[in-house]
Amino acid sequence: MTPFGQRLRELRKARGMALKSMAEALGVSPAYLSALEHGRRGRPTHAMVVAICAHLNIIWDEADELTRLARLSHPRITVDTSGLSARATELANRLAERIRTLPPARIERMLALLDVGKKPKQPQPVRR
Repeated sequence: MTPFGQRLRELRKARGMALKSMAEALGVSPAYLSALEHGRRGRPTHAMVVAICAHLNIIWDEADELTRLARLSHPRITVDTSGLSARATELANRLAERIRTLPPARIERMLALLDVGKKPKQPQPVRR
């Protein structure tokens, strides 16, 4: 599953929507929408994310978050370490080798390490 797929499924279910009816409203097949939710398809296009936000009546921060999750949801990524240090290349390769066996708690700790020093998101001004 991808972060986008997980969140999409949560939003759809919270609104009591059947996968089939949502797929029909978006003009895609139920199989495609199911594959998006389960991470068997690549990340959706920006146009698809916008259509999903409109269908689910999602705006502002929640729409930004869904867009961010879509960007982070390609199930098959390539890490280009050319020009980086040998240790950076080693890190990328070791992660690729072991990611399937990492326990969830360790993944959470690694993500927390990557978030250290990250600037908090600034609140958006209210527009009227």
